[in-house]
Amino acid sequence: MGLLSMAKAKASTITTTNTTNSNYHSTMGFLLVFFPQENNTNTNNNHTKLSFTSPNTKSHTLKTTNSNNIILSKTQFTISICALLIFFTFLIFTLSTFEPTISNITPTHHHSFIHKPTTKFFTKSKKTHNLFSHALQRMGTLYRRGTCSMNNVVICHVAEETSERDFRLFLRLIHRFGVTALNDVVFLFSSPTTSVSFGRVIHDENNSFSSLVSRHTELARSESSFNFTRFFSNKSEMVEPVWGKRIRSDFSDGGGELVVSYGSVVSFDATELDPENSLGGFLERVPLSLRRWACYPMLLGRVRRNFKHVMLVDVKNTLILKDPFGRVRNRSPESVFLFNKKNSDKTRSTQRRVNSGVIIGGARGVRRLCNAVLVEIVRAAMQQHKKNSVSDSVILSQLVGNQFMWKSNNNVNFVTATESIPEASSLVGHNSGTATSLLNHAIIQRGSSNCEIISYFINKEICSSVIDSSSVYKDC
Repeated sequence: MGLLSMAKAKASTITTTNTTNSNYHSTMGFLLVFFPQENNTNTNNNHTKLSFTSPNTKSHTLKTTNSNNIILSKTQFTISICALLIFFTFLIFTLSTFEPTISNITPTHHHSFIHKPTTKFFTKSKKTHNLFSHALQRMGTLYRRGTCSMNNVVICHVAEETSERDFRLFLRLIHRFGVTALNDVVFLFSSPTTSVSFGRVIHDENNSFSSLVSRHTELARSESSFNFTRFFSNKSEMVEPVWGKRIRSDFSDGGGELVVSYGSVVSFDATELDPENSLGGFLERVPLSLRRWACYPMLLGRVRRNFKHVMLVDVKNTLILKDPFGRVRNRSPESVFLFNKKNSDKTRSTQRRVNSGVIIGGARGVRRLCNAVLVEIVRAAMQQHKKNSVSDSVILSQLVGNQFMWKSNNNVNFVTATESIPEASSLVGHNSGTATSLLNHAIIQRGSSNCEIISYFINKEICSSVIDSSSVYKDC
């Protein structure tokens, strides 16, 4: 009995052991489907770890794996959506920043010396001038982008008391008499409000100029004081303007073709170029006639490599009828040409006064002069008890007389004209029927008297042409 019991117990033990080993290998084979071996060196370790795996562990592992897959899928989907949103945002932003197109108008008739001219005009929306783009480095307003880069720039400051009528006459004359054919024009306003009010006038006169060139180019010849041939240039010599956003140009493909060429028309207000109002701490009231000297260094410093000559002009008291750079074109970049100011006092003054309303010269010389005038305005304001008695004409006259300072430090060559700028009242009398005497001068002063008569004669001369009065200017 004892031997039989021991044999049965031993057989039972062997059977249990075989059953256990069979279950072990079955479980391990099932788990290896989900946890494959990474390398041969970890085989024993994997067998050891898996030998302790239970059915509950298998269920937990399956749930964790499925959860990870779902999270991974959701993450990839979210990333894809974000990438698409970023792409479409960038695409829309890129398309919205394109410049307006330039329309081409091919004239049907032209002079024999013009080879297939193409009239190009910068088109903008007529609703409001606020739709215009920035002129330079997110500042200013670009009313009209010129066809090419110009060598000269005319900076015109518009005083607070300038009327809309005076401003329109100034702008119309520089268009008609070719000032914008060879130069860029920059208007400097005292405030954003003034810029908005005069922006409409600039927009209207730009449209009138475009119509004027188009009409005269199509008709080729007409009885008019407007000489449209001065607006033609060789296309192969053109360079893209400095103002506004860069666009793709085809200047190099023009060969010897002549196309209509004109400069840009832009504006800035004093709060953009002089945001801190540099003279505000030294003067109780800072008119634009003084604040402009703090604006010039900022503007001229940003375009110092783009222009050879610069003109500073007062819109309220000055009219430009011809190219103003004739006297300085062949001089050095440090030269500055000045006019004498007509002495209206009954007493004779020993010191010659300089007209601060018109300054012409090389870009380098004008920039140095503006820096010096700004420093002297501050010095004069600190020395005087009356905070509003500073005159830029007096300061400019004193600086010109100090030749030693200029030669030793700033190297500016002053050239002072022997004559003063003629006043319009002395050129046109009450009984005169034409404005011929006015048109013979490059620059004239409006003067304080006979302003209405001067405007009448100039408008009469402009509107004498049937083409101009019928299809270009509404006030003819």
